[in-house]
Amino acid sequence: MAVAEQKGSLGESRSAVSAAWIAPKGAVAWIVVAHGAGAGMDHPFLVGFCRAMADEGIGAARFNFHYMNAGRRSPDPEASLRAAWNEAFDGVTAMAGGLPVLVGGKSLGGRIASMCVADGMEAAGLVFLGYPLHPPGKPDRLRADHLSRIEVPMLFLQGTRDPFAKPELLDKVIDKLGDRATLERVEGGDHSFRVRGVKADDREIGASLAAVAAPFVRRVAEDG
Repeated sequence: MAVAEQKGSLGESRSAVSAAWIAPKGAVAWIVVAHGAGAGMDHPFLVGFCRAMADEGIGAARFNFHYMNAGRRSPDPEASLRAAWNEAFDGVTAMAGGLPVLVGGKSLGGRIASMCVADGMEAAGLVFLGYPLHPPGKPDRLRADHLSRIEVPMLFLQGTRDPFAKPELLDKVIDKLGDRATLERVEGGDHSFRVRGVKADDREIGASLAAVAAPFVRRVAEDG
């Protein structure tokens, strides 16, 4: 029987965030994921991913940045996004009971998570569900410098048709990161991992990525 999802808030300060989480019995680790710029934590993609991770025995939490709860279309300033991430991470760490806690998310959510880890957030690892390496059509504006400061394992799940990450540029970044980074490509996938000619809804797509992410999380937990 599937474990029921719980909803509430994470954090104790003014930056506390609304969140949802699943705590499977006998979990080996936890993962916290944040949404992309244009869709909140209840988007079917993240719901499907988190449910599938929980089915794999990994506690899974997702949360909203404040601008999403407020109904605004534009993301909050970076400082606010980071504060929300820290609240979410601290809240999940408190409920994880000493288990490793990994972080990541879709596009913007994963990028901000990586910036927090680069600056000291003590996550056990990172899982990127489509890393926004550069704005579409602007490959000269790379968002990668901070990644070199991250010392924990990173998993990059990336579609080969993602306009936010030209494959040859992402390859160079991964090469520089060395053994810390693992790249798993979704052949033909766009920024939402949709593949032309393949019928699948967003929840199914998110769940399918857990098949790769869950073994990575378990390896991090075992090595930790």
